[in-house]
Amino acid sequence: MPVFKCKMCGGALEVQENATVATCQYCGTQQTLPKIDSERILSLFSRANNLRLKGEFDKAAGIYESIISEFPDEAESYWGLVLCKYGIEYVEDGNGKRVPTCHRTLPVSIMNDDDFKEACEYADISAKTVYQNEAKAIDKIQKKILKIAHKESPYDIFICCKEIDDLTGFRTEDSLLAHDIYTKLIKDGYRVFFARASLREVAGADYEPYIYAALKSAKIMLTIGTKHEYYDAVWVKNEWSRFISMMADDSSKVLIPCFKNMDAYNLPEEFKNMQALYMGEVTFFGDLLDNIERVVGKVNIKNTTEAIVLNNENPDFAPLLERGFLLLEDEKWQDGDDFFEIVLHKDTKNATAYLGKLLVDLEVSKPEKLKDFHTPFDDNDNYIKIMRFADDDLKEFVKKQNDLIVRRNEENRKRDIYEKAVSMLSDDTNGKMLEAAGYLFLEVKDFNDSRDLAEACFEKAGIANKNTALNEAKRKIEQNTISSIKTAIELLEDIPGWKDADEQLELCQFRLGELRQKKAEEKRVQEKKIAEIKEKIRKQAELREKGLCQHCGGKFKGVFTKKCVNCGLPKDY
Repeated sequence: MPVFKCKMCGGALEVQENATVATCQYCGTQQTLPKIDSERILSLFSRANNLRLKGEFDKAAGIYESIISEFPDEAESYWGLVLCKYGIEYVEDGNGKRVPTCHRTLPVSIMNDDDFKEACEYADISAKTVYQNEAKAIDKIQKKILKIAHKESPYDIFICCKEIDDLTGFRTEDSLLAHDIYTKLIKDGYRVFFARASLREVAGADYEPYIYAALKSAKIMLTIGTKHEYYDAVWVKNEWSRFISMMADDSSKVLIPCFKNMDAYNLPEEFKNMQALYMGEVTFFGDLLDNIERVVGKVNIKNTTEAIVLNNENPDFAPLLERGFLLLEDEKWQDGDDFFEIVLHKDTKNATAYLGKLLVDLEVSKPEKLKDFHTPFDDNDNYIKIMRFADDDLKEFVKKQNDLIVRRNEENRKRDIYEKAVSMLSDDTNGKMLEAAGYLFLEVKDFNDSRDLAEACFEKAGIANKNTALNEAKRKIEQNTISSIKTAIELLEDIPGWKDADEQLELCQFRLGELRQKKAEEKRVQEKKIAEIKEKIRKQAELREKGLCQHCGGKFKGVFTKKCVNCGLPKDY
C-alpha cells in the first residue's frame, strides 16, 4: 500500500486504519487524508502531492481532477485542487511550525471557492474542521497580498523568462536577452515588469503580491526562451500559465512568445495559436514594437524624446527628470536610471541627471535622504561630475550630505570603540584587559569621558598586574624548586613594597639557599657513591688479572671445574 506523505513537509505519515485526519511526526502539522482504500487511487494522491510540493501546481491539479471524475465524493481531491489553485506551499516560520505561503493569488476568496465548498461538503467533521482552519489562514494571506498588490502602479508589459540555469547556477541567455528588451522598452517609455529589475529590493518569499499585480495589470506578456525546458521550468510556467488564465477573462491581454536557438514547433503547446517572434531576425525589435503599439499604443514619453532630438537648441528636460525622480521614490532604480540616461544622451553636462544617477547607484529614493546612506560617496563618478558641472547651490547641497555621513560615521566609529572599551572593564583583576581598554579610550580620547577612563584603566591595570605578579610568585614558591623560586624572585623584585612582596622575597632567598645547600649535599653523596663503585670495579679487574677470585681474592682449585678455595664460587661466575 502506498505511503501517505505529509502535505506540508513531504515526510511519511503514520496513519491509523479508517482515519481521515493525521498528525505528521516530522513537522507536527495536522492534516486530512483521503477516504479511498484503492491502492491505485492512493498512488495518484501521493503523486499529486509530490508534484504540488515541487511547485508543479497545474500537473498536480490534473491528477486531482482525474480522481474527482472517478470518485466525485472524495473530499481530499477537492482540497488538493484548492491548494493547487492558490499555489499553496507550506514553509517553516522560524519556530519549526509549517505555515502556508501563496504563489497564485486569485481575486476570489477561498471561502467562496466552489472546490473548497465541495471539500467541506464531502468531509467528515474532523476533516472539515481542518479544511476550514487552513482556509482561514490562506484567506488571511490572500487578503494581505491583494492589499499590497492594490497599491502597485500598473504595468504595460510583463517579461517572463528563466533567470538562472539549474545545472550551472549561472544566468541564462534568456535573462540577458530579456534585460536588453526591458532596457529598450523602458527607454521608449513603456512601464515594464522584469523580475530581475522590478523585484530587486523584494525578498524572494514576498514576490507574490508584486507578481500578481503585474500579471493583473499588464496588457502584454513577453515569454523569452532559448530552450524548451526553460519555458517548462516550474516558476516560469507558473507565470505564463496564470497570464493565459487571465486572458480567458480579459480579451485585451496578449501573450507574445519570443524565442531563439530553437524551432517554433518546440514552443509549449499552449502557445501554438499565438503569434511568436524569432529573436534572431534583424527586424525582431521593430516587429515587437509594432505588436506592442497595436495593444498598448504609443506612450507620451516616446514623443517627448523625439521632440528633444528635433529641438536640440532648446531642450526641455524637466518632464524626463521628474519622471526619473518619481520612479526612484518607488525604488524602481533601473527604470529611473533609464530616464536620466536619455537626458545625458543629449546633455552630457546635466548635473541634475547625474544627481539622479548618484541616487540610483546608492539606491536612495530622494536627494534629501542622501545623508542617510551608510558610507561617504565622494569617490562616486556621478558625485564627481556633479561637483564639476553643477551650480554652487547644488554642489553645496550634495557636499553637505556627504559631510554629514562622514561626521556621523566618525562619531559611530568612536562610539563603537568607546562601548567596546567599556565592555572590557567588567573584570578589575585582568590587567592586560584593562591596559587594552585604556589604549582604546586613548584612541578616542576626545569622545565623552574617554581621557579620564583611560587614566583610570591604566591605574587599575597597574594594581591588577602587581596582584597577578604577587599571586604567581606565591604559586611558584609553593612548587619549592630552584627554578620556580628563581621565577618568584624575578616577579617579586618587580613589585618592591607591594603588600607582602618584600617578605615573600626574603622567604624566597632563604628557600633558595636551603635548596642549593640540599642540592650540593645530594651531589656530594652521589659523587661518593660513584667513587666507591669505581674503586670496587678497579679491584675486581686487578684480581681477575692475577687469576684470583674477584669476589674474595682466594685461589682456584679443581680438575674439570675450578672453584675458589675460600668462597666456593666457580672461576667463570
